[in-house]
Amino acid sequence: MPTFKRKRTKYIKIDPRVPEIHKIRLAARILQRGGVVAFPTETVYGLGANALDSRAVKRIFWAKGRPQDNPLIVHVASLPMLRSLISELPPKALTLIQRFWPGPLTLVLPKSKVVPPEVTAGLDTVAVRMPAHPVALALIKAARLPVAAPSANLSGRPSPTTGHHVLRDLRGKIDAVVDGGPAVVGVESTVLDLTSPVPTILRPGGITKEQLEEILGEVAVDPAVLGDGAERPKAPGMKYTHYAPEGEVYLVAGELSRMVRRIREMVEAFKKKGLRVAVLATVETASNYLKEPRPDYLEVLGSRQDLTQVAARLFAALRNCDRQQAEVILVEAFPEQGLGLAIMNRLRKAAGYRVIQA
Repeated sequence: MPTFKRKRTKYIKIDPRVPEIHKIRLAARILQRGGVVAFPTETVYGLGANALDSRAVKRIFWAKGRPQDNPLIVHVASLPMLRSLISELPPKALTLIQRFWPGPLTLVLPKSKVVPPEVTAGLDTVAVRMPAHPVALALIKAARLPVAAPSANLSGRPSPTTGHHVLRDLRGKIDAVVDGGPAVVGVESTVLDLTSPVPTILRPGGITKEQLEEILGEVAVDPAVLGDGAERPKAPGMKYTHYAPEGEVYLVAGELSRMVRRIREMVEAFKKKGLRVAVLATVETASNYLKEPRPDYLEVLGSRQDLTQVAARLFAALRNCDRQQAEVILVEAFPEQGLGLAIMNRLRKAAGYRVIQA
């Protein structure tokens, strides 16, 4: 891994509804010159570089401290750009593209020879998506090149959902941050492998298994989604610890009333040890944690009836626990249907697979 010099990071504030073209062109020129630019997508902020430039891609890994055997997602703005990156476009892929692109769905497809091995970790497949954020699309179109972009955070940290999250992690290591306001979805894209006999979810995300099954019929879930990683990841986020704040995270699962009771017991036990304790709760349970023993910090993620709220706030909540200097973070589990599968995948990783059954 080469070492790159630290530099002044430009901060470019942009209107997400009507992106100012001169600001887009400034960021696009940085990409064209081999620079690295953080930019908003509908899921989280991405850290982008020219996907066809090996040295530029290496700068992503250096800035994040990311293991080089962890492949990247390539972001495109058109079907011709996609076709240049792959050797085959199966009919299933085209159907999914027509239904879900632009949007939070990444497809794993056979790669073409133009894609450098640094992007794919030496695999013969490439992960590709078209983001649904107007700033991201405008930037890729202006740069006129595919953009490799993992999440714009230090490796292992909670993914960034605002431009300021990016600056806190990567200031001085990247060329620019394009700040287009908060990300809406809040968890990364679903990664679907279309090179396996049965379409297989390698990472759950903004498009649910149920939505994919409506189009494809049978859809499998890779065991690594619920396990502790894979020997050689085929997609981002499959192998290494991710999304972890500085405090120690415990995920508490079980029937709702038992789960709340167990978390309250853990709050009391950890506070007796002199530790600062945070609880991430929901609208339905938050009042239970306002009684003694109270946590030092309580954040309400949203309603259990609307997991889009929970997903959108999850990573920011984990970062808020760091700002509150929480040493222990206790988080309620969620049913693993719909968006709950993606939320639980992120929480398991953030907790280092410490799951307490209530």
